[in-house]
Amino acid sequence: MFTILFISMLFAIPGGLLLTFDSQGDPFKELERRAKVAANKTQDKRGVHLRLEELGKCSELDYQNFRIRQLGFCAASAALVMALLLISNHSIFTAVFLASLISLLLFVLIDRELTGQVKKRRQRIEAEFPAIVEMLTLAIAAGETPMSAMLRIAESADGELSHEFATVIEAVRSGEPLHLSLDAMGRRVKSVMIRRFIDAIITATLRGAPLIEVLSRHAVEARANQRNIIMNAAGKAEISMMIPVVFLILPISILFALWPSLTNLNLFAG
Repeated sequence: MFTILFISMLFAIPGGLLLTFDSQGDPFKELERRAKVAANKTQDKRGVHLRLEELGKCSELDYQNFRIRQLGFCAASAALVMALLLISNHSIFTAVFLASLISLLLFVLIDRELTGQVKKRRQRIEAEFPAIVEMLTLAIAAGETPMSAMLRIAESADGELSHEFATVIEAVRSGEPLHLSLDAMGRRVKSVMIRRFIDAIITATLRGAPLIEVLSRHAVEARANQRNIIMNAAGKAEISMMIPVVFLILPISILFALWPSLTNLNLFAG
């Protein structure tokens, strides 16, 4: 009986889609149209647009693909859980509740995955920053302009920050001023270190200040900041290494030390 119900549900889903949307049109086109309407809203409550832009996915198609992937996984998991629970003779209320719970959990996990990708990208950018600043300082000290130095870094280096410089070069070649392109880069990369660096370059470029001194100072600060990050990571790793020592090795060592005495006391008591 449940098998017949499951098969009828599979055939009822496309029919429901056709009845929900315009029957004279294509339901997939209607889905695409509604996704575009949702994407054109002025405010995204979860900030998905901002996180996708930080990952370099600025088009509406990227946002639609993310939402389709998120909602598709949620719907598929809910349907699978509901079908399995109904086949295993569970009540409809339990099946609907667990399917909704699994769907909501998967929705949150996919959203957290996007946030994790953004955080990892920021960490990679901040790790590349000291070397990129030193390369930029050497190139400008050798007599190159900031544009040519950024172009050299974008062509020779391989990393997230070099890709951002390549985006700046493309924007300048399309007619946008350099300081506006750099400001857009600083707004894309949500990092305090990068924002301060971009602001210093823009200020020095507009006021005609020497760039070499500014870049040298930022290179020193970037190296110090990177050293502090490494030291903090080493401290956290040391604390995490203490957990198996305190909760596993130390109790076993105490047990081995006290076991003979406990055995002798049991013998005397006997």
